[in-house]
Amino acid sequence: MYSSNLIGFILALVSSAFIGSSFIIKKKGLRRAGVNGPSASVGGYGYLLEPLWWIGMITMVVGEIANFVAYIYAPAVLVTPLGALSIIVSAVLAHFLLNEKLQRMGMLGCLLCIVGSTIIVLHAPEEMSVTSVEEIWELATQPAFLLYTASVVAVALVLILYCAPRYGQTNILVYVGICSTIGSLTVMSIKAIGIAIELTLEGSNQAVYFQTWIFAMVAVTCIITQLNYLNMALDTFNTTVVSPIYYAMFTAFTILASAIMFKDYSGQSASSIASELCGFITVLSGTAVLHSTRDPDPPVLTDLYTPLSPKVSWYIQGNGEVWKQKDEDGSSPSFITILRQDYFK
Repeated sequence: MYSSNLIGFILALVSSAFIGSSFIIKKKGLRRAGVNGPSASVGGYGYLLEPLWWIGMITMVVGEIANFVAYIYAPAVLVTPLGALSIIVSAVLAHFLLNEKLQRMGMLGCLLCIVGSTIIVLHAPEEMSVTSVEEIWELATQPAFLLYTASVVAVALVLILYCAPRYGQTNILVYVGICSTIGSLTVMSIKAIGIAIELTLEGSNQAVYFQTWIFAMVAVTCIITQLNYLNMALDTFNTTVVSPIYYAMFTAFTILASAIMFKDYSGQSASSIASELCGFITVLSGTAVLHSTRDPDPPVLTDLYTPLSPKVSWYIQGNGEVWKQKDEDGSSPSFITILRQDYFK
């Protein structure tokens, strides 16, 4: 009989495969839509009529559902780091389908992610058995986790109310910090909801407990906040910088929150904990290497006709006559405007 960790591991792999594939499918759909009209980067919405783009969206939804179910069967310290595998899937498929070549260092990054994920799986702690939402509520209201939750809320409020207006546009850690800290509470709430759904399907209705609805409200609030500031981070900073930093901070805070709330490492030996930590660091290193080798996105053209129209430069000569030069001339005006001294008198 398969252990719950193995089921969670398989679901996490399925989730990574679907989510990684969805980025490629959606990008191909966006390219097709851009051929027949304005692209999404300049405000076009033609991709909404492109079936391939919708296939990519459906693929992503399936991947997120698989990830949601994975949290039911396995601890967050196992599921969350495996999210890095979606980056590998996306990079490999982009190499073959989008002609975005995967460099040798990128291959090394993929290998590091695989090795780190393997170490995490081999040393992941067993999921504790929960029979009702009331038990999860007791775990969530224990002093240690309440202190963690209060710290997260306090840090998030300081970042949102003080740091974001002043430093959000210049310091990447502000927006990403908000997403990562709040995201750890999102995962804990989603895990509680997932367990409630599982128990309900087994015949023990958990909707009658008010705790279930509190977890649902917390999850919705955290998700909205998290997505809002993640979009702000992506709109302000380069994606290749945001992604590895966000992944590292989000995974670290999620593992910490899970360890406090569900006591994931209780009863584990020091060597197992050290191995898990090494695996996590290896995955982070692989993610950073993989993102560092990605080519930057080409600059966005705000005018579709810009490349077809010559650029005209105007210059004013010393005698007041206007002289114009096209880019194709390849020459520059061989004069220097001399302002007469009596002009200012």
